[in-house]
Amino acid sequence: MPTTRTIEANDRERIRAFLDLRWGGPTIMLDGRAIDAAALPGFIGVDAGGAIAGLVTLLDDAVQSEIVTLDAMRAQTGLGTRLLELAAERARVLGLSRLLTRTTNDNLDALRFYQRRGFRLHRLAAGAIDLEREADPAIPLLGRHGIPLRDEISLVRVLSAD
Repeated sequence: MPTTRTIEANDRERIRAFLDLRWGGPTIMLDGRAIDAAALPGFIGVDAGGAIAGLVTLLDDAVQSEIVTLDAMRAQTGLGTRLLELAAERARVLGLSRLLTRTTNDNLDALRFYQRRGFRLHRLAAGAIDLEREADPAIPLLGRHGIPLRDEISLVRVLSAD
């Protein structure tokens, strides 16, 4: 398994390139705000050759830490789960009570992944992707599995004080 560690300042340009590849750029829209995911705290997974194998970026407020991006280059290796658990540990250390994430209505793999790791459905923002598409027409009409891409689903995991 790749080694995991906290994101460091000298990782930022590589993270920006990784987000360009995986997300089409480092800017992620959250509730109408443009967030530069490449500038956020988080954790990185690096393979034996030094390439980024996985990444989680986080945005904190007074109550929670939100997963802005979570990627593992190879599925079902345990890296995504490891990065998620590092994010949960960090939130607990910061005294935060929950971990939040969002996905789109077509991302069945993400919905399954998060629910199997203790997340519960929290909020449905019906039409949220339709609104984002008005600002960014490059967002496709059809998502994964031919499902119309329309809505955003938030999931939350309450963190114990362990």
